[in-house]
Amino acid sequence: MKSGRFISAVFALIMMTAPGAAQVVDYLGVPGPIEFDGKSYGLAWSSQPSANYTKQEYVSSGQAVETYDQMLLLERVTGGVKVIDAVRGQIDALQKRKGSDPLVNFEVLQKNATGEVLLDFLISSKDSKGEYIVEWNLYRYAPVKEPSGKSGVLLFAVSHRAYGNENSKAFLGGLKQLRTAQTGALLKADLPEPGK
Repeated sequence: MKSGRFISAVFALIMMTAPGAAQVVDYLGVPGPIEFDGKSYGLAWSSQPSANYTKQEYVSSGQAVETYDQMLLLERVTGGVKVIDAVRGQIDALQKRKGSDPLVNFEVLQKNATGEVLLDFLISSKDSKGEYIVEWNLYRYAPVKEPSGKSGVLLFAVSHRAYGNENSKAFLGGLKQLRTAQTGALLKADLPEPGK
């Protein structure tokens, strides 16, 4: 399965299908492991679709980007893009998805003091057997300044998935508790600092 590269408004990238295998390159200077909520995540996939957009994905030992249960995402976009642009792009993609995905749901939480924005969203799809794959994501968008003085955006995110109808039902049943715990963890986490 290969992820769609919907980048028209920066981070409008929905991760219901995982990226295909590719050579892993640390474009951001954050090779991992990244420590988050008591777990360690190593760099497992990366892409640089354009000079100003980079995406890297991290999973824990024994996990794969195609079939992960939990993943961390780190993305950076430069070239004068603002946090609000990135958030709107993702929301636009979610709104469009509503016609084909009955579980789409999202909430925007803003951290005014730092200029950061949290986007909490749920999406789903079905596998080749017609079984559900349910994915909950929490995206933390932070403003960054380029050396040129232009604005940019750093995305640090956590994604959780469940596979199959029974697992998806159980996942949704426990989502409120997961959401609360992971939101607290992501808000407290130090943002990774790209070195490139």
